[in-house]
Amino acid sequence: MGKALGLNEDYLFWSMIKKLSAGYGYRIITLTENHQEIWLENTHEKKHPVIRLMRHDLDWASWLNRDIERTSLNGEKIRQKLYKKPLEVLNIYVTSFAPVDDYEFTRKPTINNKTTIHTFILETDAFNERIEELQQILSKSLSIELPGSGEVQAEEIDEIKQSALAESVKMAKQEQQLFQQGKPFFTYILMAIQIAVFIIMEFSGGSTNTKTLIDFGAKYTPLMLQGEWWRFFAPMVIHIGFFHLAMNTLSLYFIGAEVERIFGRTRFLLLYVFAGFAGVVASFIMSPTVSAGASGAVFGCFGALLYFGLSHPKLFMRTMGMNVVVLIVINLGYGFSVGNVDNAGHIGGLIGGFLASGVLNLPKSKQLVKQLVFAVVTVGLTFFLLHYGFSQPKASESNDQIMTVVAADYEEKGEIEKAKQMLSAYTEDFSEAPYSYFYLATIEAKAGNLEQAEVYNVKAIEQKPDFPDAHYYLAVIYLEQNKLELGLEQAEKAAELNPEDKRYQELIEKIKGL
Repeated sequence: MGKALGLNEDYLFWSMIKKLSAGYGYRIITLTENHQEIWLENTHEKKHPVIRLMRHDLDWASWLNRDIERTSLNGEKIRQKLYKKPLEVLNIYVTSFAPVDDYEFTRKPTINNKTTIHTFILETDAFNERIEELQQILSKSLSIELPGSGEVQAEEIDEIKQSALAESVKMAKQEQQLFQQGKPFFTYILMAIQIAVFIIMEFSGGSTNTKTLIDFGAKYTPLMLQGEWWRFFAPMVIHIGFFHLAMNTLSLYFIGAEVERIFGRTRFLLLYVFAGFAGVVASFIMSPTVSAGASGAVFGCFGALLYFGLSHPKLFMRTMGMNVVVLIVINLGYGFSVGNVDNAGHIGGLIGGFLASGVLNLPKSKQLVKQLVFAVVTVGLTFFLLHYGFSQPKASESNDQIMTVVAADYEEKGEIEKAKQMLSAYTEDFSEAPYSYFYLATIEAKAGNLEQAEVYNVKAIEQKPDFPDAHYYLAVIYLEQNKLELGLEQAEKAAELNPEDKRYQELIEKIKGL
């Protein structure tokens, strides 16, 4: 009789596990070697996300009390590892009889930090009443009947047990497949491209040289405003110095490869490129300085992982969750604390990667309405930001100076008209452009167009009165036009602003000697 009762409890124990696994999506997260204690988890269940089942014939309440305390400790460990937030655990004992002494304490939940253990004793001695109560607690039908004495065989229990374990293995394999949608391919291609570009730049003037950066396609607002749209994409393969390259390449290797495994090759490439573009757009709006790097695209990979986390929150937290969040916080924190880091590009890339992931969605998961909403938001936001960026150009003295460096390069190559066209476009886009006006003046002066050179120099001085070279070259122009008094006035002004420059004093003496 005792053996039959034991088989009945085993039958109930494994039948419940099978039903919870196959019928309601619970998976085994831990089990003891003797398979008498099993913890189940359902990533979508809010009321009872974790269920602990114990197959043990209870005798004394003292053992039960100690086991509940042990369960609360284990539950807290699981919560800290997988959930972080408060966790409710349903603790079920499958037993022949309830304890012989007082066990009223089980009616109150046991609390350990943020973990709450609710204990339920399913004794076969009062099966019908207890199974009905358990189904009400779970809000689920278990559809399990207690076999009669001698009706269940050990072989039947083994079959149910194997079926329950197989279901859990099946669910585990499905989770693993989420990380095996594609082997990294484009990750390595992108790494190779940015390393190759870096080497070429080093042999072409140096990756830290501003002119070289601009020549290779770095984000440079003035030229983007003039229609060089490809600069919204080129910066993601350009890096400023070896350390910059090394950091982004390593990040791409570790983070990009993981995203490519989850999203597959094509989706990864599309979201990576869009994230890089989004990072440049954000930088284009927020910062007028020259910038480059794959950081925005790499942050887009973080955004993709966050989207994965929203789609599979428990799996995300169990596998990579807090590590990803901590890395994002550290990188953004570093960017805000260091002046030369383009954090706008990082944030733009993070948002861009998240949005692109929502549009593309995870492989083998079609959610057309959700994807359409993401697509509308992404297109609308992109259009708005680009419109805002082109309608609200940001000028800076450094950009103005850099523009003259680029113009000088064109002039050196004999492309005078290209240099003039670029500088003229810059002066039209930005109200303050003294250096560009000054360089236009030098080009016109060399061509013998002294009147136009005078106009440009005057504008340069109007915008920057403390510009000694502009005063000096305007004095030279006046001297060429035989306007000696005006020339002397400008030469003296240049000498006043920079007394150490001997050219200014020499010009003053020359004019006075005429």
